[in-house]
Amino acid sequence: MNAAFPPIAALLPHAPPMLLLDEVLDHGTDTITTAVTIRCDHPFFDTVAASVPCHVGIELMAQTCGAYAGLRAQSEGRPPSLGFLLGTRKYSCTVRRFGIGDRMEVRATVVYLDGEMGVFDCRICIKAVEIASAQLTVYQPADVTAVPTGPVGKLQSQAENQPRTGEHDAFI
Repeated sequence: MNAAFPPIAALLPHAPPMLLLDEVLDHGTDTITTAVTIRCDHPFFDTVAASVPCHVGIELMAQTCGAYAGLRAQSEGRPPSLGFLLGTRKYSCTVRRFGIGDRMEVRATVVYLDGEMGVFDCRICIKAVEIASAQLTVYQPADVTAVPTGPVGKLQSQAENQPRTGEHDAFI
């Protein structure tokens, strides 16, 4: 672990086994770099293929963005809070699977950050060679309790019970 930064568990509102990153390596005003080594106890480890599927890279990127937000919150004296991955653009990976022992560095760079919304350019490298990239759109609400929960049908029925003004009918 890098002693210059807090442990990942202090930066993300996740609980094991969903803490997928090992440590923060570097952090700047608009960037963060984290690391993870693929081990057989990884939650997405496929024992038959002895590896982790490459699509898990998206979650590694998302948790790196979350660690960036966690460091910002910590610098402001706040605990880490829940965030949401809204979208992933152009995820590309040159490998199909991450092999046991692969030490991956995940870098996220702020493209846009405005209050609750953010866009990050993300990269995953193994031994300084880029193997994956994507642009992630994230949302971290100021008030998590205001975020609707429950099944979609429940949300739709709540919306149907609201008086319609005509202004936003197309979105309900």
